[in-house]
Amino acid sequence: QVQLVESGGRLVQAGDSLRLSCAASTRIGILYTMGWFRQAPGKEREFVTAIRWNGNNTYYRESVKGRFTIGRDNAKNTVYLQMDSLKPEDTAVYYCAADPYGSTWPARAGIYVYWGQGTQVTVSS
Repeated sequence: QVQLVESGGRLVQAGDSLRLSCAASTRIGILYTMGWFRQAPGKEREFVTAIRWNGNNTYYRESVKGRFTIGRDNAKNTVYLQMDSLKPEDTAVYYCAADPYGSTWPARAGIYVYWGQGTQVTVSS
């Protein structure tokens, strides 16, 4: 069983930056794809970004392109989400997820086997 623990969420102002971390209980080099999802109050969970095991392939939802950057440090078993130019609409609980099998569709929540408990990000206007 793989455990994922997110950290770094807090209250910030619009335009600020924030870095989320996701620590895994196992070597993430064996977790083919790592992803971040978010869920705002009253809305469904949505894909934010994902990264393949070698870090060479990343995927972003359109609304965060150019503002968010995903990275992974396999030696530290950690995945990061650097969020810049934050907007109030980025307010949500952010979840880290792991797909050990390398699905073709990294934006689909259903492919992820392991999930963290989430960390709250609130962006005030």
